[in-house]
Amino acid sequence: MASDQENSQDANAPDDTSEKEITRGITIMKSIIRDRDKAVTYNVNWNADNQLIGSNAAKLASYIGTLVRMHIPITATRWSNKELGSAKDKIWTEILRSFNIEDTTIRKKYILQLAGKRHRGWRTFLTNKYLKDKEIFFVEYDPEYPVKYAIFITEEEWVAFVAQRRDENFKKVSATNRERASNPTYAYKKGRLGYARLEEKILDETKSDATSLPPHVLWKEARVGKDGTVRDDVQHIYDECETLSQSISTAEDQENRSVLSRALNVPEYPGRVRGKGHGCTPTSLYKNPRRRNPSNQEVMETLQALQAQVLQLQKDNERYRCMEKCSSQLKETSEKASINCQNKFPEGISSCQLYLSSPTYRLVGKGKVHNTSGDLLHHRPLPDGHLKVSVDVVLDKDALLPIPDIVSETTLLRDAIGSFVAWPLDLIFIDDEVFAQGSQQLSQKIGSRQKNKRDLPVTYLPKKGAFVPRYQISLETLVDSSDMATAGAIRLLDMEEDIFGYSCTETIGKEDLEHIFRHQELGVGVIHTYIRFLYDNFMRGNDQLSNRFRFVSSSLVNKALICREPDSCREYLVKRFMASSTNNLYLWPYNSGCHWLLLAIDPLKEVVYFLNSIDGEWTNYPDMKQLVDTSIKVFRSQRQARVPRTKSSNITWIKVQCPLQRNGIDCGYFVMRFMREIINMNQIEIPITYFDEYKCAHYTRLQLEQIKEELCQYFIEKRLISI
Repeated sequence: MASDQENSQDANAPDDTSEKEITRGITIMKSIIRDRDKAVTYNVNWNADNQLIGSNAAKLASYIGTLVRMHIPITATRWSNKELGSAKDKIWTEILRSFNIEDTTIRKKYILQLAGKRHRGWRTFLTNKYLKDKEIFFVEYDPEYPVKYAIFITEEEWVAFVAQRRDENFKKVSATNRERASNPTYAYKKGRLGYARLEEKILDETKSDATSLPPHVLWKEARVGKDGTVRDDVQHIYDECETLSQSISTAEDQENRSVLSRALNVPEYPGRVRGKGHGCTPTSLYKNPRRRNPSNQEVMETLQALQAQVLQLQKDNERYRCMEKCSSQLKETSEKASINCQNKFPEGISSCQLYLSSPTYRLVGKGKVHNTSGDLLHHRPLPDGHLKVSVDVVLDKDALLPIPDIVSETTLLRDAIGSFVAWPLDLIFIDDEVFAQGSQQLSQKIGSRQKNKRDLPVTYLPKKGAFVPRYQISLETLVDSSDMATAGAIRLLDMEEDIFGYSCTETIGKEDLEHIFRHQELGVGVIHTYIRFLYDNFMRGNDQLSNRFRFVSSSLVNKALICREPDSCREYLVKRFMASSTNNLYLWPYNSGCHWLLLAIDPLKEVVYFLNSIDGEWTNYPDMKQLVDTSIKVFRSQRQARVPRTKSSNITWIKVQCPLQRNGIDCGYFVMRFMREIINMNQIEIPITYFDEYKCAHYTRLQLEQIKEELCQYFIEKRLISI
């Protein structure tokens, strides 16, 4: 521990002649403080079991001890005390300022647990040094105040600490623990090295490709002395573990007791793995948590839930029988007909509303029903009485899927946004207009439009000075006169690589256009089309704008994918950020499941602007925030940036006081206008009170109609709809 000694010498406290026993200074790790002031941070490594290893592991462990002595009073008896919350947060913040550690729950938990061990060791050290004699018995006289540690301990704290330690109950517990630890059967002989760094040392010396070693192998190596000899009783335990490991499966090892606990004939304590050291848990070792015996209350709750499921299954079975009987009468006799192409729905792709009947009959979401012959769901036939549905909008965040998705292990509707699921026929409702148009011939509909002119909303009656949505009217006329009038028709819009960092094709369906015409909730297709409009009309050919503003694809990073595939989302964001050569602002329309908001990310300055038209906080979207923070830190690491000490731990999030919507529909239109105004202002930094030129409490309907007019004009000019 040369580094520890060096730090200790740098951190010597002022000389105090009142204590002649002082032979070394107190450890406060001044070298880390000096490096932190120079914006130098230390890298740390983690093994496969999420334990701290590497050249800086010992330095971090010592620094944790210093921070504990600074921020946690010695009178704190329980590390889990909620009153220590702010002090623990300070410790975590200070560590992030000097060490490159991901700001995640699992890392914070590990560090704070290690801090708890350091705090217990600190209190034990003070007790043994000042309150006990050489025979480790409590002294009868009042111990002197330890002047050496005056920067950590006040005189009042010392008096209270001494009183705690002299309590008779504590003395009994101390005597019991001392007796138990005085003569261990199998003594640990590796000092401060620890199991994790011992494992690292063994793997390095043997040049093994393995990422970890079995617990009993580490346990044996930790009991080998400096002379390299292994005691017979230790070797006997190891041999017995080797024998047991051949006959006990990993599942049995996890469910009951590990082979090491069996060989030692000792109980296995919850939350720890014998022979692996601090931080290794059954969850990290076995990749899923140990199971515990349920309580009586949990058993009763499970039984009641199963009874409710059986009752619901009986009801569903009866309903499906009736539905199957009815649907069999509607099947076509043609050989080309498919059992999945139901006559009650128009063929092709149609917008629909999704309902559930349990526990109450209610509307839970919106999407598109795919009624095509021979359609499969995840390469499997659809269940009888069901159709394939893509989920676009969730209205009930707690709604369950009628049939869980066994491929993605999805059970909640909100986690299926952007995915295909099976939905019962009797709980799918097609928009009345779409359903009617699907059963008419194109010529009949055109004649009907010519005979009965389109009724304009009352707001837009052509009176003097009134706004007339000419491009919307023109585009709707084109749609009604083209093949897009049929349900399920689509158009494809190419998205160049410069827009999202990869080439792709966006699909626009008739239902997407209907959402614009009827001012309804918008899907990702419309949002991406408007991004293509901004790119073509503002950024193409303008090097300043195209180099300053970039976009993040909502198809690759959204609520559902963050929950299911967080690694792929992070990789895409980091790759997108790595394309930055100068300061860029990345505009990301984020769909939380039933709401659109906008993130404007400056990865180089590590600033995230949060624009939410319903005045919510970013803390309401923890998965999204964690993804952004982690992606920026990975981006920082990959470009080997030296971050100032004030920025090493925290990404700056700014809630912009943007215009707010007054209904539950306009969020998508607000996001499109936000992007247009940000690009139009040509500024990387967004004022916290928003741009003066566009500042207002709410957008008017006219301001939103202008965005819709731009979209419709773009559709017409791109000739996406033609007769």
